[in-house]
Amino acid sequence: MLQNKVAVIYRDGGAIGGAVAPAFASEGARVSHRRKQAFVEAIAKEIVSAGGSAEAAEVDALNEQAVDKHLQFVIGKAGRVDISLNAIGIPDKEVVGVPLVEMDVKQFSPITAYTTWYFLTSRWAAKQMIPNKSGVIMTVSALPARMGSRLNGGYGPAQAAKEALTRDLSAELAPQGIRVIALRPHGMPETSTMREVYDLKAKPSGLTWEQFEGHLASATHPRRVMRLDEMANVAVFMASDKASGMTGTTVNLTMGSLDD
Repeated sequence: MLQNKVAVIYRDGGAIGGAVAPAFASEGARVSHRRKQAFVEAIAKEIVSAGGSAEAAEVDALNEQAVDKHLQFVIGKAGRVDISLNAIGIPDKEVVGVPLVEMDVKQFSPITAYTTWYFLTSRWAAKQMIPNKSGVIMTVSALPARMGSRLNGGYGPAQAAKEALTRDLSAELAPQGIRVIALRPHGMPETSTMREVYDLKAKPSGLTWEQFEGHLASATHPRRVMRLDEMANVAVFMASDKASGMTGTTVNLTMGSLDD
């Protein structure tokens, strides 16, 4: 579905970017894997070993010049950018687990970091896509964007801001042939993020890991949690031309934990 597409994935070692990269490559995309070198080189090597095309490099996504420079590098090698996915996150131990009324303003930083990362990577990608009148810009949101939850600090407001930015970017870029999409997965125990959430929020209350997994599953319609490969498959579809009718929206991957 992504044959001959050029995809740039920004991540910091998180499981979502690590799952989407090989899924994109398996569907024919040329993947440029960006963020922290040590985290992405292994994934890039796996993709190449499987017959795909991928490269890894370190880029500071809060640095405008660095983002622009690496996109220019990609375009110099591949000729264009078709897909930009921002899956960068902040370790949960830095932002969750503290009541809002007891939180220092510095711990409320996710709103600035998440939205700035998404804004910068999207803006530079769009500048490269506009001349071709095509492209897909994507990001990853989360359930707290739409549902109140305890001890999440600025994480929920940050995800809500990203979903709003998705709609605004789409309103401006759709006439230029560019689609903008957010993916909203939730509760995937395969990710290190959920382990951090468990350690910070559930373990102190006496819940075992198995009970925590059961709690996540109990809120879904099929009474199970989504797998990483399922989320990655949806990302492939949304990045492909088969999803050409979808833009300016957040794809609900909470399996019913949130009903739209």
